[in-house]
Amino acid sequence: MNIEQTCDVLVIGGGPAGSTAAALLAKQGRKVVLLEKAHHPRFHIGESLLPGNVELFERLGVREEVEKIGMPKFGIEFVPPDLDYCSYVDFAEGWDPSKGSAWQVRRSELDELLFRNAARSGAQTHEGTKVTALDFDQAGATVRSRSDDGVEQTWRTSFVVDASGRDTMLATKFKSKQKNPDHNSTALFGHFTGARRLEGKREGNISICWFEHGWFWFIPLADGTTSVGAVCWAYYLKARDKPLKDYFYDTIALCPELADRLKGATLVDDKVHATGNFSYSSTHATGDRYLMIGDAFTFIDPMFSSGVYLAMQSAFDGAQLVATALDQPERLPLARHDLEKRMRTGPRDYSWFIYRVTNPTIRDMFMHPQDIFNVKKGLMSLLAADIHHGARYRRSLLMFKVVYYFVSILNWRRTYAGWKRHRFNIRDTGALNGETIMKAE
Repeated sequence: MNIEQTCDVLVIGGGPAGSTAAALLAKQGRKVVLLEKAHHPRFHIGESLLPGNVELFERLGVREEVEKIGMPKFGIEFVPPDLDYCSYVDFAEGWDPSKGSAWQVRRSELDELLFRNAARSGAQTHEGTKVTALDFDQAGATVRSRSDDGVEQTWRTSFVVDASGRDTMLATKFKSKQKNPDHNSTALFGHFTGARRLEGKREGNISICWFEHGWFWFIPLADGTTSVGAVCWAYYLKARDKPLKDYFYDTIALCPELADRLKGATLVDDKVHATGNFSYSSTHATGDRYLMIGDAFTFIDPMFSSGVYLAMQSAFDGAQLVATALDQPERLPLARHDLEKRMRTGPRDYSWFIYRVTNPTIRDMFMHPQDIFNVKKGLMSLLAADIHHGARYRRSLLMFKVVYYFVSILNWRRTYAGWKRHRFNIRDTGALNGETIMKAE
């Protein structure tokens, strides 16, 4: 059976980006259809939120709901591989002290919460429904889908919002997806019960632990579970010579502080997950009848937990673009230009730090944060996702880079060694993704 229907906007993907966009567009009074290939709740990694998310939750009207499922998070702990102390920074040390906290959440719970909110806001939501074909013409697009029970539907829509995440539906269709040549990472991760956490107010803080082949995340959740993952250079995972779980435990052993915190902890469901080839971007995010948001447009290393914020912010910005496309098409070219520029701001700011995180100078600045020239305020605003704060933020971020380059030149031998090590780490070791990792089992 094939059912044909029409809508103003069709959104592909019911994660944070898609659900946010669908809710906002439905509140504009538009007929919105939201298609999600899985069923909520569904597993997803990326539990750490940033203070910048809080304002977005408030604007959606879901802040109280998120707070009920979240673990309060006030800052970050940095754990070095070669020092006997850790560094602690608080989000409130940025330019806007009101952006001083966020939450750690189970993504299955958060994503379902946002999806249900889209339905409450007036969007027509469908779970277990996969897009099978998508074709554009001068008047809009025709989208075909198939649900788990075999029902096929054809949607005629004026505009398509691609929030398909790492499926990157439109970027793949247009062959516009580009792997980032400056970063080649993989990840192993699992959830533990019984892990030793920080005490007091810092209990919910995320911990970033460096080790020889990459870095770990340590994210405490409200139900007592802790998400632990290792983001490694691809060569390290390609060298795996034992079952995935055993290799994960061996990797944890390379970080003594983390291994101590997990002493006696239990791996939930005795299961370790894996994924590969993290960073990519599309050559463009917008078209006359479509928009790519969240991970469907770009994905960067999750070191600073920016994923959910960038996804939701792109949905807020994207909803305005859709309104322009439908209501004031003569203004669309300028709106597209402005949005393309804005959507690259966050990934660019975060990536500059991520790609240099193995450099000793950056580690020194993270471990000994000083506010000379307001560089710490700039760093903490970035880490809090207060990236559109204005000229003061931009100046302080610029001064951070000036200090970084100055110190790097003074220690040029160390800098050169770090650069060589980075080039070695990101070398192409061949295709590596979650499927090939798991097939090796």
